[in-house]
Amino acid sequence: MHAKTDSEATSIDNSWPPRSPPRRPVYYVQSPSNHDVEKMSYGSSPTGSPTHQYYHCSPIHHSRESSTSRFSASLKNPRSLSGWKHVKVGHGGDDVEDDDDDGGEMDGCDECKANNFRLYICLVLLFSLLFTVFSLILWGASKSYEPKIFIKHIVFESIYYQAGNDQSGVPTDMISLNSTVLISYRNPATFYAVHVASTPWELHHFQLKIASGQMKKFTQSRKSGRKVVTIVKGYQVPLYGGIPVLANTREHKESIAVPLNLTFVMRSRGYILGRLVKTKFYGKIRCFVTLKGNKLGKPLNLTDSCVYQ
Repeated sequence: MHAKTDSEATSIDNSWPPRSPPRRPVYYVQSPSNHDVEKMSYGSSPTGSPTHQYYHCSPIHHSRESSTSRFSASLKNPRSLSGWKHVKVGHGGDDVEDDDDDGGEMDGCDECKANNFRLYICLVLLFSLLFTVFSLILWGASKSYEPKIFIKHIVFESIYYQAGNDQSGVPTDMISLNSTVLISYRNPATFYAVHVASTPWELHHFQLKIASGQMKKFTQSRKSGRKVVTIVKGYQVPLYGGIPVLANTREHKESIAVPLNLTFVMRSRGYILGRLVKTKFYGKIRCFVTLKGNKLGKPLNLTDSCVYQ
């Protein structure tokens, strides 16, 4: 090779196309030890040998063997992988670590947890709303299935009227009465059974109670019915002159005619969805009947003599 003159070297430099400003590269280095890190940079030797001009475009200068050995070493040592950090080259060639990655990951996790919690709350509220609407629909539908109650008849088995003393020893007339009442109960509901109870059944002569009885509780399945018999009786009830008509018929029971009122309240309760959704029905019943001495042991029809409230 022969040496070139200074003019030739100057002409070569002027004929070389201008370089575009170098882009700021991004590369990774291993922390905390940096002795294995090979720095990357752009390089040129414009002031070098006049016979050769070098313009380096590759950001990394290393052999294939060295890169393969470092990659395999990093796979063998998992801790070394966690030591890589994202760095940027700042002005003046200084390395700047990207510390925003960890904060961004934490913010992303917190945001995911917040979104999951909001979704859970929304699902719970939606389920509660749907269950409430469904329960209200069932409850409203159940109100159209009111139980059917009919008082069939009453039978006065026996009546005794005699003089006596009350618990305090006051002399007065005493009455003993025994009767049975037959009713018909039907549950028309198609999707639930009902539990039936009642208040005491009472026979009154105006405000004077002369007999009472208690119906047994029962459960009526859907779309079914039954007949219920209840005993209403009284034993040696003091009258204190409350039924003066009995004084004139002491020896003639066949001529007895005493107006009475039979009153009670039927309570029906249906469990539609367990005890969460239930429906209740209350029926107040009042029947007018006349106790006749010549009708003892015979049923007295009460179909048209009762008021249902």
